[in-house]
Amino acid sequence: MRYPRTFSHIGLSVPNLEQAVKFYTEVMGWYVIMEPAEVVEDDSAIGVMCTDVFGKGWGKFRIAHLATGDKIGIELFEFPENEKPENNFEYWETGIFHYCVQDPDVEGLVEKIVEHGGKQRMPIREYYPGEKPYRMVYCEDPFGNLVEIYSHSYELTYSEGAY
Repeated sequence: MRYPRTFSHIGLSVPNLEQAVKFYTEVMGWYVIMEPAEVVEDDSAIGVMCTDVFGKGWGKFRIAHLATGDKIGIELFEFPENEKPENNFEYWETGIFHYCVQDPDVEGLVEKIVEHGGKQRMPIREYYPGEKPYRMVYCEDPFGNLVEIYSHSYELTYSEGAY
């Protein structure tokens, strides 16, 4: 049967779990649904599942679970050997390169991101200048994860639109 699936969660890798929880709760307003915890490679249900995903020898990691205002989950992972890539925006490579949040106060959210150690990657732009008041911008969290900000919903932004 064909039907649109709903979005459940996204997992982000960060170098410092406590700093990430603080950033995402204070800047994005997301709330903690499971406090930071350690997961170890063992015979527990979570240990076996992680071995299925990561392969043998992953050892351990720390994780926290947050949720957005629209009930989307955010898993924050802190791996012991965390590496920040030299170029965190290799858009030409397959994979997720950003996530997007929606806030009518785009300028205010950008300001909070920068104040808390993130950065603004571009000026705030209008998608359809003179036609729709829809704005967007790309930023980075303090850990190098790219976040796009929309002033309006995805559906409103692209409905009946053309580039």
